[in-house]
Amino acid sequence: MTGSTDPRTPLRVGLVGYGLAGSVFHAPLIAATEGLVLDTVATGNAERREQARAAHPGVRFADSPDDLLARAEELDLVVVASPNKTHVPVATAALEAGLPVVVDKPVAGTAAEARALAALAEERGLLLSVFQNRRWDNDFRTLRALLAENALGRVQRFESRFERWRPQLKGGWRESGSPEEIGGLLYDLGSHVVDQALVLFGPAVRVYAESDVRRPGAETDDDTFLAITHANGVRSHLYMSATTAQLGPRFRVLGESAGYVKYGLDPQEAALREGRRPVPGAPWGLEPESMWGTIGAGESPLTGGGTPVETLPGDYPAYYAAIAAALRGTGDNPVPAHEAAAALDVLEAAKRSAREGVTVEVGA
Repeated sequence: MTGSTDPRTPLRVGLVGYGLAGSVFHAPLIAATEGLVLDTVATGNAERREQARAAHPGVRFADSPDDLLARAEELDLVVVASPNKTHVPVATAALEAGLPVVVDKPVAGTAAEARALAALAEERGLLLSVFQNRRWDNDFRTLRALLAENALGRVQRFESRFERWRPQLKGGWRESGSPEEIGGLLYDLGSHVVDQALVLFGPAVRVYAESDVRRPGAETDDDTFLAITHANGVRSHLYMSATTAQLGPRFRVLGESAGYVKYGLDPQEAALREGRRPVPGAPWGLEPESMWGTIGAGESPLTGGGTPVETLPGDYPAYYAAIAAALRGTGDNPVPAHEAAAALDVLEAAKRSAREGVTVEVGA
């Protein structure tokens, strides 16, 4: 990395991939982060180049990751937002070129690959971070605050749902059944909900999972459930689905003294898809009072039970602000690769559990 440690000099970012992840999440958030500048986008797709040029005037282009890394001395960070199967080889090449790396989730197909990447980054003295943006969802931030206040008492069960109603296939690598594509909901949405569960309640010791292919013509899982027993005794029940005609609560968290129920998805992805962008100092990630969750005991929120809890703002911009600070030596890596590897341990155990119909000890 050749960038200045002077905070007045922006760090130059090379972005690999300009599909959904690159165009909707990474590029806008990088561009909105003080101290970072989107310098180069690697894509050979002419239409995506035009989209990137329109959204980010002055951005440069590379035809491929190799072409981008040939300019390593002109960059300070590489962000890997290309299809899942490319994450490990592109991140490896970037680290070997001497560049810090951010990788979209899942960082790899296996925990072993994630740990090998982490070891390479440590050996080279380079930052390697995983884009687990949903740690900055509005509902997750609110739940963390409630737990920090012990508002629910000792938690007994954590229910988390990332459900959608998409009865028709959309196509693309995310729905491919080829193992090398690392597609399916377990590794897509599961990377989020498992990461959140581990952040909240610590290491997993056992996993049980059920995984189905529901839609005609589907090649990989589109309806999956997994149960985690954490080392501290909390049980997490996690649901991921593209075939849910009636959506359940995003969170239902049951403690000894109270429960918290929250419906609806964080609004940041929808805002980014609509072309809205975070602006420093301006409101971002807010939701209306009608969407706030409730806390209470002995009654359903739908029958008048519980007290509304104001939802904290979602804050995806905080991820790249933390990356900028870590690169300048003034902050910590917001999502170290070893944490993503622990989530992959759970996903691998879930995959085996669903295949064999057994409960799996994590790490066994």
